[in-house]
Amino acid sequence: MPDQNQPATGSTATPQEIRDVVRARYAAAAVRAAAGAPDEARAVEVHALESDGCCGPGGGCGPVEVAFGGRLYDPAEAAGVPPTAVSASLGCGVPTAVADLRPGEVVLDLGSGAGADVLISARRVAPGGRAYGLDMTPEMLELARANAAAAGVDNVEFLQGYLEDIPLPDAGVDVVISNCVINLAADKTAVLREAARVLRPGGRFAVSDVIADPDMDAATRADTTRWTGCVAGALTRTEFERALTAAGLADVEIVETHRVHEHAASAIVRARKPATAR
Repeated sequence: MPDQNQPATGSTATPQEIRDVVRARYAAAAVRAAAGAPDEARAVEVHALESDGCCGPGGGCGPVEVAFGGRLYDPAEAAGVPPTAVSASLGCGVPTAVADLRPGEVVLDLGSGAGADVLISARRVAPGGRAYGLDMTPEMLELARANAAAAGVDNVEFLQGYLEDIPLPDAGVDVVISNCVINLAADKTAVLREAARVLRPGGRFAVSDVIADPDMDAATRADTTRWTGCVAGALTRTEFERALTAAGLADVEIVETHRVHEHAASAIVRARKPATAR
């Protein structure tokens, strides 16, 4: 009998195949952004998103630039962050706007890309706090470190690794954030278990992610070529709730913010690690 807590994407691709597709697309975007061509970097992603029907021609919900990327950031939110970090973003929200970050806290950004959310977080948790960014793409990590140096922010650290195997110890993080990246992971239940593992008791989970409508067709969910866009890997609201609960998180709240596809929406997903063992 299938595990009711295990979301089924319908894809027959292996986790490594999915990682390779995602890494190649984001590496190409990072190289263009690092070369001083943010428009070309965005073009790599916009092409993928529009091909997937994500808020582009045929997407039925307006321009890609409105649904994803740097335009979602209020200028005050991104103050002090290099434009190269914000312009290279193609997240579906602004998790730092809802994470209620406080001085002295330790923050982890899953899938940190060019580093915009890490740098925003680092300023929010200073003094005394620290912000980690985790990404599997060397080109993105190089770009993020350059952006951190340009911003003059020293309470940050960028780590290479997979979301399913976070290279941090147990219970050392106060807040886990992510910007439209968990939907790209091959094994989301493993990602959420890892997020719960690194959170301290009472720690907070506050991410932006894509939520699939319950009626998304099986062919779309199985299409690996769409994994780098916004649709194929997305969980439904019910699947996300079950996976968070199975990971040991509580007080789950999912609030849709805007449509990103005919069959999917961006949402703020919040949860909390219980202060005491259940």
